[in-house]
Amino acid sequence: MLQRRSDVLARSSDRLEHFQPVSGMVLPRFAGIATFMRLPHLDPTEAGRIDIGLFGIPFDGGTTNRPGARLGPRGVREASALMRLVNGATLVAPYELCACADLGDVPVNPNDIPDTLQRIETFVGSLVEQGVTPLAVGGDHLLSYPALRVLGRERPVGMIHIDAHTDTGDVFYGGQRLTHGTPFRRAIEDGVLDPTRTVQIGIRGTMYALDERDWGRDQGIRIIDMEETVERGLLAVIAEARAIVSDGPTYVSFDVDALDPAYTPGTGTPEICGFTSREVLQLVRGFRGLNLIGADVVEVAPPLDPTGTTALVGATLVFELLCLLAEARA
Repeated sequence: MLQRRSDVLARSSDRLEHFQPVSGMVLPRFAGIATFMRLPHLDPTEAGRIDIGLFGIPFDGGTTNRPGARLGPRGVREASALMRLVNGATLVAPYELCACADLGDVPVNPNDIPDTLQRIETFVGSLVEQGVTPLAVGGDHLLSYPALRVLGRERPVGMIHIDAHTDTGDVFYGGQRLTHGTPFRRAIEDGVLDPTRTVQIGIRGTMYALDERDWGRDQGIRIIDMEETVERGLLAVIAEARAIVSDGPTYVSFDVDALDPAYTPGTGTPEICGFTSREVLQLVRGFRGLNLIGADVVEVAPPLDPTGTTALVGATLVFELLCLLAEARA
């Protein structure tokens, strides 16, 4: 495994040229077949040729409110045609650092949650075995659970989780343990997510019970709710989050309902008083230089937002995370 990663990292710049997005100067951005960032599409069996694999998980069977996130990958692919080659704020050029490609979608089973989770775990496991850093686009938030089961097999990973909700619930609707409100409790119970190296940012909204957040805090999760975030400011929150995850392997999970619904109306469980789009970019950019081993952007539901704004936010966040992962690899 380590040798495989060394081989991938030793790739020449000449090799990277084969994995550049189609330029808008060559083919208009509204033309061509939609892929993430207009990157080449590869079959997952060829993933060993790249460093970072972008892929979709078109599944919202774990949703407890408004469905539609199963169409998130398709919407984000189309919106990502607006992304260019260089990050205008950080000046990171991810495709000069790493070979990246669109690996298509996990072949989910829309009628079976356990089967779909196994399919995701198999898909992500294959990528990791080939030395690829996974960057997933959902889909509902349950998809983070099988990804963490893969990445935390040898050692529990840390996590930066940006969301309106903690997603550490136990059971829903008479005993359902696998929903988009439970992935991180399941991951902690499985020993693949280290709660003492987990920070949740932007948590807000009403709760079902007074003790709803107690379980996570009792495990050691640091919950920085929106009120505290506003009071302390983003720079202080970023500094604390970096200290919590330290230099260990860390996953980033971003639910677009972390933003105020004025910016992301197309999501299943919106909560008012969220981040602005400018604030979330500052937040994500604050995690440059961490030991990031994977990421996801979830809960984009295009049918709930005919304007396409939510998909554009999702695509922009995917590009920002791609920049972080490329720096981490390089």
